[in-house]
Amino acid sequence: MNDAKSQIELLRTQIRQHNHRYYVLDDPSVPDAEYDRLMRALQALEAQHPELLTPDSPTQRVGSQPSSAFAEVQHRIPMLSLANGFNEGDLQAFNRRVQERLETDSVIEYVGEPKLDGLAISLLYERGQLQLAATRGDGLRGEDVTANIRTIGSIPLRLMGHDYPQLLEVRGEVYMPKAGFERLNRQQLEAGEKTFANPRNAAAGSLRQLDPRITASRPLAMYSYGIGDMEGDLNASTYAEIMHKLGQWGIRISPEMALLKGADECMDYFTEIGQKRESLGYDIDGVVFKVNRFDYQDKLGFVSRAPRWAIAQKFPAQEEMTVLLDIDVQVGRTGAITPVARLEPVQVAGVTVTNATLHNEDEIRRKDIRIGDTVIVRRAGDVIPQIVGVIKDRRPQQARLFEMPAHCPECGSAVVRIEGEAVSRCSGGLFCPAQRKQALFHFASRTAMNIEGLGKKLIDQLVEKELVHSPADLYQLSLEQVTALPRMGRKSAENLLHELEQSRTTSLSAFLYALGIREVGEATARNLAEHFGTLEALMAADEESLLSVEDVGPIVSGHIRSFFAEAHNREVIQKLREAGIHWPAVVQRAPQNLSLAGKSFVLTGTLSSMPRTEAKKQLQALGAKVSGSVSKKTDFVVVGENPGSKADKASELGLSLLSEADLLTLLQ
Repeated sequence: MNDAKSQIELLRTQIRQHNHRYYVLDDPSVPDAEYDRLMRALQALEAQHPELLTPDSPTQRVGSQPSSAFAEVQHRIPMLSLANGFNEGDLQAFNRRVQERLETDSVIEYVGEPKLDGLAISLLYERGQLQLAATRGDGLRGEDVTANIRTIGSIPLRLMGHDYPQLLEVRGEVYMPKAGFERLNRQQLEAGEKTFANPRNAAAGSLRQLDPRITASRPLAMYSYGIGDMEGDLNASTYAEIMHKLGQWGIRISPEMALLKGADECMDYFTEIGQKRESLGYDIDGVVFKVNRFDYQDKLGFVSRAPRWAIAQKFPAQEEMTVLLDIDVQVGRTGAITPVARLEPVQVAGVTVTNATLHNEDEIRRKDIRIGDTVIVRRAGDVIPQIVGVIKDRRPQQARLFEMPAHCPECGSAVVRIEGEAVSRCSGGLFCPAQRKQALFHFASRTAMNIEGLGKKLIDQLVEKELVHSPADLYQLSLEQVTALPRMGRKSAENLLHELEQSRTTSLSAFLYALGIREVGEATARNLAEHFGTLEALMAADEESLLSVEDVGPIVSGHIRSFFAEAHNREVIQKLREAGIHWPAVVQRAPQNLSLAGKSFVLTGTLSSMPRTEAKKQLQALGAKVSGSVSKKTDFVVVGENPGSKADKASELGLSLLSEADLLTLLQ
């Protein structure tokens, strides 16, 4: 008994601390999956020892105390949490419990909706006008955030129509769209401010600002998931009918909401939403299923902290905790040295993760990541796993800092870092086997020379056997050389040589992309091909000519000229042409009268008349170069609302500042 009591108290203490960090400080220290595990462990122990259950246990509450920075609001009806399901068995068991309590074998109708990962909110409308907005807080009491909620454009200040009740409490989730989150973090970086770990933290931090003007500048939105208190009769017998009415009154409801028959249709819907998850414009962490009929909901009732008629079916956690065992480095085709985290294996989003990208040395320093740390790993969809944070409370004394190696681990050449760049690089070029292999793999890729069958394993063999030193050597391979390679039969060798033969006919843009010039992607390669028409013209182009090409700025221009200035690169190109690489004549773009040709612009702040991407596109159409950073070579800096540090730097350098009105005049 004493052991159980100690375990319960320890779990309660940990959960209370996590609740405080999550709900009050907006700074969670562990991923949701870890919090869920602690809560399930406490629930299990309290079920085994009901005599130890107390009214102040976290299992009897929804969250934590509201912040003292806002006025306290007593909820008219408690804002409860939801029971969680983690697999198909949990959903089937929930459906069986519903049928048993309703004493029916009939198929139950549910409503399914994506479970947004944001901040729960209560909106109180009186006679159709928004009077009060409050956070969920501990479920009984929340924080008055009315002034901030009024700044969110997707929340109506007055309901539409006339048939709404005299008093209506709308409940929903305030969230930050993915695109807005990425834009906000870019602005934070430009201003030298701390970035947000994820959209949920960004939404919570933005909504709980003491200055509503800051909230107004943040891209927040809301979807409703139901109602709380009300006065009057809604003339609705189902949840779906209520949501339809909310939509008519101007309240946003999820476009993904669906009526579902029984547990099997619910599971199919859960799978469908999971497949769409990455394409949605907002973060979700599961699907909520609710019994549709209100008379059924009333009969099913509630447990202490959740309704019996709803369940949140959770997706596999996208974030998990694990230990950072070591940091290695990998060498890419351009010589970039990328730190890679070696992790204690952990399941994230249904996949065992052992490695995660760390991007560059600056990123490691910014996040204060040390070898031996307990870290939070995130994997979303097909995105490469990455470390999003460190749990510093668990840092061991022997944790050590990472140091970038002075020499390339593949060839021993010096590792250099150009001033102003975040990436360190091997100086060995094609002398470095890693760069050679990666360059060949890129050359053979589908959107480059499209040499099917020339994969990484075969390239490794060709390089290690010293049969291939550059892309031109591929076209000198003989059938005997290829069949002599391990696990390479005659038929496979013949297929490879056939693919090589086919690849001799290509396009100029594909050939340029295949060369692997730094920062020349498919679109830039196409622009170069259409602008210059021939390879010879491009190779002879000076900086001014290159800068007149769409999407080519000073940095890309420098990479192109440096590449063609290297004698060994010209030699490889010559050998490729001699091997029969050819392409049809390119139809060049008609010359345009570009009024802003040669002028360099930087955009900062928010434009009211158009997105910055559209402004950039229009400036480029007139021949201007649009850069992401301010320098002495910048001609004009366009300053919108809430500009970042770029405007300050432009003033320091004495550059020309343009208002949005000035920009519109230029574009016209």
